[in-house]
Amino acid sequence: MAMSEKTESKPVLEIVEPVGKRILIRKDEDKKQTKSGIHLPDKIEIPTLTGRIVAVSAEVANDENYPIQQYDKVLFNPKDAIPVDFEGDNRLFVVPVENVVAVFRKSK
Repeated sequence: MAMSEKTESKPVLEIVEPVGKRILIRKDEDKKQTKSGIHLPDKIEIPTLTGRIVAVSAEVANDENYPIQQYDKVLFNPKDAIPVDFEGDNRLFVVPVENVVAVFRKSK
């Protein structure tokens, strides 16, 4: 059997590409322990509003008013965040870029 006759199908990887003035954020895990080390019961979590940018729309990437890029850690307002049912843990969100309120940077 020649190589061209083989019809092995490779898994197709799906990607999520935000459009408009939006970005895709992977939200950080909710904390189950306080800063002082107190472990919280399973039903109580400290909600986190931070995450890493997974993808940036072309419109945001080309706009100098938004100094953000892929892999930046950001603080965001989750009010208008749209969950993406893409992974089992459901931590991906499409967020309007206006809802990003801060970018974490390392001091030089």
